[in-house]
Amino acid sequence: MKRALLLFAAALPAASHVVSMSSGDLSVNGARAHYELRMPLYEITHVTDPGRTLLDHIRFSGAHRVSQECRADASRDTYLCSADYQWNSPVSQVEVECTFASATVPNHVHLLRAEMSGKRDEAVFDLSFTRATLRFRPPTPTEIAITQAGAGFVRALEGAVQVLFLGALVLAARSRRELLALAAMFVAGQAASVFVLPHSGWQPAPRFAEAAAALTIAYLSVEILLLPKEGARWAIAGILGAFHGLYFHLFVQATGYSAGLVLAGAALAEGGALFLLALAFSRLRRWTRFFAAALLAFGLVWFALRLRG
Repeated sequence: MKRALLLFAAALPAASHVVSMSSGDLSVNGARAHYELRMPLYEITHVTDPGRTLLDHIRFSGAHRVSQECRADASRDTYLCSADYQWNSPVSQVEVECTFASATVPNHVHLLRAEMSGKRDEAVFDLSFTRATLRFRPPTPTEIAITQAGAGFVRALEGAVQVLFLGALVLAARSRRELLALAAMFVAGQAASVFVLPHSGWQPAPRFAEAAAALTIAYLSVEILLLPKEGARWAIAGILGAFHGLYFHLFVQATGYSAGLVLAGAALAEGGALFLLALAFSRLRRWTRFFAAALLAFGLVWFALRLRG
């Protein structure tokens, strides 16, 4: 009974969504600005008075809100807000603080696009990056590379789910050489999703991507528990990587970022995490079956939660 409770406790972090994104548009005209927010309805089911709460969690330094309107659009499963802001004098740049991750779920990502006098800028906010300055000038190639690869790096490890799957990948490897093969095929599978899906005509729903990721953890755990000597795990890692790539596909599609830069940052983060996890598990091999059972419970409970919505 005690072990069963431990396994169930391992699945509790599944309460937050893996794919958690919103977007907004800011239009600045002299000393006035108009902001529009689009938030998935399933992100605010637990939020009290979402119209007020959400707009209180995004601030434009020096500006005060003069009007606002929010409503639910059930046909698009989206919550929509619009607000107007006023500064004391015209501005040339805008300092933004966005803490939607505190109001919704910890791994929430908000993409803000802004325009002023024909010049455009954008910023991405999450739990770690809550402030940005919109300067309305074209970014340099170096800034683009750092921003977009950095976004991929953070997205790859932003939730417990991603880290736990990498842990399962380490447990599934029976040698260092096999771990390298599994890691390479996992990254290749992610890349396949990101580069192929835009040409397939299929648009995966965020909830499907979450449920699929849950099953990848469960399936890999079953491989470890019931098929300990099964070969060709590198092929399985590639297939499971394709399911995890659905999240990066949705992220690239929402942000317009370069798929190559995002995936490069993600691969760097995942490679580093796999190295550290391999070191951590190197002395705990006798606990492999217990860890695999915990991951199986996590995957199944998370899958059930995602199906329930």
